[in-house]
Amino acid sequence: MPHSPTLSLALHAAWKIALLIGFFVVAMRAGDWVMDQINPVLTPSTEPALHRLIMAAIGIYMLLMMLPFIPGAEIGLGLMATFGSAIAPLVYAATIVALAGSFLLGRLVPEKTIIAIFEAIRLKRAAALLRQLSPLTTDERLRFLLDSYSSSRVVGYLVRYRFLAIILALNLPGNAVIGGGGGICMVAGFCRMFSFGQFLIAMSLAVLPVPLAIFMSG
Repeated sequence: MPHSPTLSLALHAAWKIALLIGFFVVAMRAGDWVMDQINPVLTPSTEPALHRLIMAAIGIYMLLMMLPFIPGAEIGLGLMATFGSAIAPLVYAATIVALAGSFLLGRLVPEKTIIAIFEAIRLKRAAALLRQLSPLTTDERLRFLLDSYSSSRVVGYLVRYRFLAIILALNLPGNAVIGGGGGICMVAGFCRMFSFGQFLIAMSLAVLPVPLAIFMSG
């Protein structure tokens, strides 16, 4: 018996979601494996291998930080907890590069593609909102959002003080449920309401406290 169009769309969306979840699980397992292999005991024979493993961990950490809904920050925290202040600047720099990459991905991906993805996974309200925002300039988008959500003080504050909002969002415990660092920065990119320079300053301040505290503690 032939499938109905609605059922076919649902199966297609379910397959895409399952594939995405599988990719995220593999990425997270890779991060866990690398952290399990790191041994902080250095000897002349193990030091080169350990350095290679650290660089592999940094690479996987950057990949996970770029992905939405992935709690990749744990690898960075694990590296700093294991190796202390010496590795804090490297983790900080890797975090900035990864989140800047997420922002640029969001900025470079065509809005039509994002709308199509949202429609494929049945996020129709989000797709409709993006379709309305798509032809507008940055100032017009700000006015549209403020007018559309004028009854919500919270949304109004978030739109007006969006740089402060992204700093708070990146430091929010459990922010993986709202997209994680990668998802938040990707949204900031494709909403076209942040210049890259302004975003880079806000992000650099947002991720600074923990690496700085570990670095200053020695």
